[in-house]
Amino acid sequence: CSKESKGMVISPWENQTTIAEFVLRGFSSIRQLNIFLFMMFLVFYILIISGNILIVLLVLFSHHLHTPMYFFLVNLSFLEIWYTSNIVPKMLLIIIAEQKTISVAECLAQFYFFGSLAATECLLLAVMSYDRYLAICQPLHYPILMTGPLCIKLASSSWLCCFLLTAITMVLLSRLPFCGPNEIDHFFCDFTPLVHLSCKDTSLTETIAYATSSAVTLLPFLLITASYSRILIAILRIPLGTGRRKAFSTCSSHLTVVTVFYGTLIATYLVPSASSSQLLRKGFSLLYTILTPMFNPIIYSLRNRDIHE
Repeated sequence: CSKESKGMVISPWENQTTIAEFVLRGFSSIRQLNIFLFMMFLVFYILIISGNILIVLLVLFSHHLHTPMYFFLVNLSFLEIWYTSNIVPKMLLIIIAEQKTISVAECLAQFYFFGSLAATECLLLAVMSYDRYLAICQPLHYPILMTGPLCIKLASSSWLCCFLLTAITMVLLSRLPFCGPNEIDHFFCDFTPLVHLSCKDTSLTETIAYATSSAVTLLPFLLITASYSRILIAILRIPLGTGRRKAFSTCSSHLTVVTVFYGTLIATYLVPSASSSQLLRKGFSLLYTILTPMFNPIIYSLRNRDIHE
């Protein structure tokens, strides 16, 4: 009975304990800062939602913003709203309340949406870099190449591909038995902490997860690198003056977002997994789960004349 009260039930057909819920430790190591963290993350969450909703409304109701670049920006803003809403509300509840448990099904669902949306952002950033490549390197053919139907196909395929690929990992993860302990030293259900709680060989699951995550992060990154290499060459060929500055300003915002997103993502997963660095890993995770979605609307509006108008 005591095990059941802690979210663990005894399987009648196996001589082992099966976990029914996990405990998210969150920022329990700095519990004295709970009120401060709650207020800070709540303000950040409000800024993320309001800023990205503002971008979506501006593009929808401003006819001169009905271009491929802003169509992809709306997709990115909608993604950021969903992305943070999947993590931050539960994180705020963990910080302010003693209720730190999350059911296995809810935890797997949170991981699925987190993984799918993070992968979708990688593909959308690659699509946006391809759009900027066509606009700068092939300006005369741009209206013919980047048509409305093509924009819809590129955006929809990015969403569909990532949700299907992540589903493979999620199904394999859901089939793993979790036998205890049931504590996750994180503020959301990420893949690595979940796998470490399984009492079964996870090599197949980890291999497939590594392959799919590499496909949706490294390949888009290579496409982004190739696009901006061509863009840089094209800009350097433009005579000095306003032409070069104008060409660079059209892609500087996107390049900044790509740098921040991939920089924080790489830093997070390159940090050693030792327990002494767990708080540092949480800090890096906050960068791409909260700070990047909050700064994206700011980055796209500060140097953007169309948004200003």
